[in-house]
Amino acid sequence: MNRLFALAAVMIMLAVSCKQDFSMQVFVSNSLSSDRVEEIVEISADEVYRKLNLSDSSDFIILDDKNQEVPYQVTYDGKVVFPANVTGKSTAVYNVVKGNPSPVNTLVYGRRYPERLDDIAWENDKMAYRVYGPSLQATGEKAYGYDILTKSVSELVIEDRYAKELDKDARAKIKGLKESGKHEEAAEIAKAISYHINHGNGMDCYAVGPTLGGGTAALMPDSVIAYPYCYRDYEILDNGPLRFTVRLEFNPSVIAADSNVVEKRIIQLDKGSYLNKTIVSYSNVTKDYPIAAGIVVHEPNKSNYYIDSANGYMSYADPTTNPDSDNGTVYVGVVFPHEMKSAKVWKFDKPRGKGIGHVLGFNTYQPGYDFIYYWGASWSKCGFDNNKWNSYLDDYNRKIRNPLQVTVR
Repeated sequence: MNRLFALAAVMIMLAVSCKQDFSMQVFVSNSLSSDRVEEIVEISADEVYRKLNLSDSSDFIILDDKNQEVPYQVTYDGKVVFPANVTGKSTAVYNVVKGNPSPVNTLVYGRRYPERLDDIAWENDKMAYRVYGPSLQATGEKAYGYDILTKSVSELVIEDRYAKELDKDARAKIKGLKESGKHEEAAEIAKAISYHINHGNGMDCYAVGPTLGGGTAALMPDSVIAYPYCYRDYEILDNGPLRFTVRLEFNPSVIAADSNVVEKRIIQLDKGSYLNKTIVSYSNVTKDYPIAAGIVVHEPNKSNYYIDSANGYMSYADPTTNPDSDNGTVYVGVVFPHEMKSAKVWKFDKPRGKGIGHVLGFNTYQPGYDFIYYWGASWSKCGFDNNKWNSYLDDYNRKIRNPLQVTVR
């Protein structure tokens, strides 16, 4: 009798165990009437591991409502990020189950380039960007802002561009040809390797110089821009396939009566986005300061900017470094997810190269808090014009202010 009871207990335990399939469902809800396509959403990695009874190193699969596998990435801060598709005013359901995920095509990548003066360059399937490093600062060159590297393909291209631009054999050959008086041949090779020329996938045709470039933020004590110079330290936190994140730290500076002020930034670029989410903070500040995010305005196009303070964005159609060379137009934008207190065009006392001023969007930086905003660009050779770019920024900010709601069961 005791043996029968024990056997029955074991059978019950096995039945309960079989019912525990260790799966979970993710509900992604869209409050807007417009569709959300391939928008990156986040869930807790710890929650996935717990609900699926997995160790941190175990794999899992995310499936959509058609049972199709969805790519994902586990980020440095313990999140699982994946692209969601949700039609207007509806909820999409994703299932997370144990399994071995399929390989994911890497569409987001970046690194530091010590071979090019410590640039940190990164890209996704839409655009590419860079910040300048300590080796450039050591040369004395003034380059404060974000640089924009245009793209017209979804594939990763920056690694190849740097490799060609910095090819030692090609550079030696160019030098030898010049010394032999063969300047035309040298020029042809120089054109073939230059990333300032469009070889079919985009180019570097944006000018930064001693300005805020393509959307850098800076404190403005006494209505004067406290330009950040090149980063001092860095750490790449995420490096694809769906998200790139880098942490930057800058040299101590003096801001009004505050000394030893250290700026830190976390820059994040996701697959499918033209804009970088950026979190800016300052240590050792003792009071509120105006903070502005700026886009440099260049002489060849003095007025093609757009400001919408109410909806929290501004844009500028940049004429590129050589407007007469069919380089197209670089459309630059800045988005404030919470509030843009004001915005205006701020002219320089005298030109800085071809830069004549900035379009600035203003807010207030409070000690101990983060300033969060978005910046980025598109290109006319990818089908953008003023209207399309401004519409993109307006739609982007509306989505930020009405984020997809994610619940897990």
